[in-house]
Amino acid sequence: MDFSVRNFATLEIFGIEVWITETLVNMWIVMAIMIGLAIVIRIKLYLNKKADPDAYINNPKGLQNVIETIVETFDGFVRKTAGDRLAYLGHWFFTVFFFILFSNFSGILLRPPTADWTVTFAMALATFILIQAMGLKYRPKAYLKSFFQPIFLFFPLNVIGELARPVSLSFRLFGNILGGAIILGLIYGIAPVVARFIFPVALHIYFDLAMGFLQTYIFTVLSLSFIGSMAGTNESV
Repeated sequence: MDFSVRNFATLEIFGIEVWITETLVNMWIVMAIMIGLAIVIRIKLYLNKKADPDAYINNPKGLQNVIETIVETFDGFVRKTAGDRLAYLGHWFFTVFFFILFSNFSGILLRPPTADWTVTFAMALATFILIQAMGLKYRPKAYLKSFFQPIFLFFPLNVIGELARPVSLSFRLFGNILGGAIILGLIYGIAPVVARFIFPVALHIYFDLAMGFLQTYIFTVLSLSFIGSMAGTNESV
């Protein structure tokens, strides 16, 4: 059974080959769903505010109440994990969290984009850049000194350890999602036609939904913890 990423088309832009892969197409689908939901929610909230401004501010109900609860809960999660001074990063990680979550959940119907290491590494690389940027911004001296601790001879090892963070972070997410996709693919390949509509349902619930949410949470909490630790805004190591 072939678990490789399919290439649907190849374009040439300014002399550079651009592959339109299955991962890229599925990412577009996930992003389109997220953008569509954001637009619908924004229009709904706007109409609620226009219809009854007082209730919109003082007595939120229905969808508005759900959205505000999600946003406030995530804001509290960011503050607790990375510290109050890094609360503004919540906007970025809110998007990252739901992109990973929707990508993982898409495994029910599609090959999840997070089953491709290039996707998970790109997000882990963004975390790596934020780690260094926040360290330089909030603790420049301590940040630079940390590469030479306990003594200057450990500088190469400290650099390697820092570079290993995005690799380990990306492989953790990629490996778990790809592993689930492979197991489900094997089950579909060997199960009788009738059983394909019964037995794999439980596996989809576990691998795509339960594990999908868990891996999303782990990626986000580790990213925030690493950034908060380097910036000195939390107490995590």
